[in-house]
Amino acid sequence: MFEQNILSILVFTPILGVFTLMALGAAKSSVIKIVALGFMGVEVIVSFALYGLFRANGIGMQFEVSTPWVESFGISYHLGIDGISLLLIILTTILTFLAALSAWGSVNKSVRGFYISILVLLSGMVGVFVSLDLFLFYVFWEVMLIPMYFLIGIWGGPRRIYASIKFVLFTVFGSLLMLVALLYLYFEHHSQTGVYSFDLLDMYRLNIAPEPQMWMFLAFALAFAIKIPMWPLHTWLPDAHVEAPTAGSVILAGVLLKMGTYGFLRICFPIFPEAIIDFAPLIAILAIIGVIYGALVAMVQKDIKSLVAFSSVSHLGFIMLGMIAFNLEGMEGSVLQMVNHGISTGALFLIVGMIYERRHTRMIKDFGGLASVMPVFSTAFMIVTLSAIGLPLTNGFVGEFLILLGLFKANWIYAAFATTGVVLAACYMLWMFQRVVWGKITNPANEGLSDLNLRERLVLIPLIALIFWIGVYPNPLLSRIEPAVRSILVATQRAENASEVFSESDLNSENIRAISIFGNETSNAKSNTVGK
Repeated sequence: MFEQNILSILVFTPILGVFTLMALGAAKSSVIKIVALGFMGVEVIVSFALYGLFRANGIGMQFEVSTPWVESFGISYHLGIDGISLLLIILTTILTFLAALSAWGSVNKSVRGFYISILVLLSGMVGVFVSLDLFLFYVFWEVMLIPMYFLIGIWGGPRRIYASIKFVLFTVFGSLLMLVALLYLYFEHHSQTGVYSFDLLDMYRLNIAPEPQMWMFLAFALAFAIKIPMWPLHTWLPDAHVEAPTAGSVILAGVLLKMGTYGFLRICFPIFPEAIIDFAPLIAILAIIGVIYGALVAMVQKDIKSLVAFSSVSHLGFIMLGMIAFNLEGMEGSVLQMVNHGISTGALFLIVGMIYERRHTRMIKDFGGLASVMPVFSTAFMIVTLSAIGLPLTNGFVGEFLILLGLFKANWIYAAFATTGVVLAACYMLWMFQRVVWGKITNPANEGLSDLNLRERLVLIPLIALIFWIGVYPNPLLSRIEPAVRSILVATQRAENASEVFSESDLNSENIRAISIFGNETSNAKSNTVGK
């Protein structure tokens, strides 16, 4: 029974936590924090159990649950995961727990509301990764918006109202476009099969004409590009990151941004294969601009948190480039880098939050020489910084190496431009670290700073352990990613030499047909696929 319902347990345990917090009445804030962390800890344990039960070489979706919900409209409670979903779920539960733990001493107003918001957000994030019904996917996608709006708007910085409203406006605009495309798919499914259904796996089997496919792809892609965020749709991100509380920034960078890249892999690639091929060069160009632009803007930031925020624009562009390489190395590296970015950037925001609690400033010029008074903090900061720039033996190196390998196979010119982002990342991250940590203490306010306490060390130790584990031995993750990536490559019906996507302007996409990730071919499907 546990294995059969494990995904439902992951989705609804945080909601049970919400009702428990509401029932506590006038409990002390410390009790509220302990109870909330307890439910988040259960989520972490269950996600680890999910990892242990997952069949590494399994094909297709695992732990599937499908029950009619609103049967007359073809809406079902349909859950399931593959290797991509698995890793993102584990990342979500770990980061959410650590983010909530980091807020123990910094959140002292409306404590119950703060932890309720995080629990609702956790349920929504997990729900997105396990949903195999498009209506259910959309519900969870929208659920995430509400608690993040409150986290920024209530517990954020001085410009929190502006940042929260901007975040909502951008996200809602993309969501409405996605809803229109989702409804079109719903009626298209009925026209082809005679059945009304939102089932995602059934959508994979549709044969959609090139023109409507293009428009539906654009609607979904715009919603996902805003969430990523890709250049030039990124302008909401720096404001949201800078004004959000530390826990909100960690979850936003570590998980919410991955919803966009996940949406491309789960929906756009299998359902709109011709469109993704046609738009691949445009996506590549926008991603490269994002990589270089994000790095250059990060380099001139005076606020550490703002610097980390713009670095995310650069890193997420790099992840998109790996996806549209349309080969195993690039896509595996892209998925792995989603996890790596969540770990390293989440840790960076935690570190920024820790130093902010001590000095109430994030300006780089206000620091310097912290290594002499905060050696443990400085050591952790150094490890995370090296992970962010992709030093060998850290997690960032594995993902970046695979992405570049896949990109060079696809198009060496795009790969060369993308490599500049790696170089620039080393410049702005090491320059920032040098100004904050090394040198002599010039500001008297830094002389009496206390080093990391036990709670703060417990927050960073799991992330540092993951940095080295993935960097030294990534195979347990890659072995779970590979079957899912191969399935997506089969679904998009790529030729073995994926560089055609970039080098042949006259690519005849009408000869390409989708194949279900479960291997059920549609008409005219070619047999020499990457997944063969």
